[in-house]
Amino acid sequence: MDDSVLIVEDDEKLSAVLKEKLERYGFNVHAHNGEADLLSFFEEVQPSIVLLDINLPTFDGFYWCRQIRQLSTCPVIFISARSSEIDQVMALEHGGDDYLPKPFHTDVLVAKVRSHIRRAYGEYSSAPEEKSIEIHGLVYHSDRMELTFNGETLLLSKKECQLMELLMKTYPNVVTRQAILDKLWDDTDFIDENTVNVNMARVRKQLQKLQIFDAVETIRGAGYRMHLTWERPS
Repeated sequence: MDDSVLIVEDDEKLSAVLKEKLERYGFNVHAHNGEADLLSFFEEVQPSIVLLDINLPTFDGFYWCRQIRQLSTCPVIFISARSSEIDQVMALEHGGDDYLPKPFHTDVLVAKVRSHIRRAYGEYSSAPEEKSIEIHGLVYHSDRMELTFNGETLLLSKKECQLMELLMKTYPNVVTRQAILDKLWDDTDFIDENTVNVNMARVRKQLQKLQIFDAVETIRGAGYRMHLTWERPS
């Protein structure tokens, strides 16, 4: 992996500033203005990580993130002047891994890029010791990034996988919020409190697709834990 970064930004001046900054730190940087050929450009350069604006010329960043997720699980960091909570939630819901509102300090961006690359490919990316974890017929397959139950299989995102692994390995005990932050993000100083809630909501939605409801319990002031609300398949 060559630590290549794809910047998708239609503001040429900002794109040039970010490109120069990242190249100074040794990254191989590609830039695209978000026009209609973005997906083919993505396939051509095969980046390690994507910095993705929301407001783009043809389709918005949410659309492009969904398309990228059909091709790759590489980290996607949204960078946008739209700083509302709903925009941040939508970014995560559409497959993003992080969100950095503009204006931001470029050193923070570099730290986030480094952190996500380490998580995805570097010193923290070694395969989990257990290839699968099973609780009462619910099985998480770490090597395939899948969750199976009663003959149904779901493909999870990277962060959904990390959360499911934490919850299922720790069951029936509580996973603290700090443990979740330490597992999913390096630079926790830059993580908004709501980010954990949003990612946990995504895990709950995935379980609901398997007809498993209310299985992730919020323990006020502590964290989260799995508890049995489903019957083992016959």
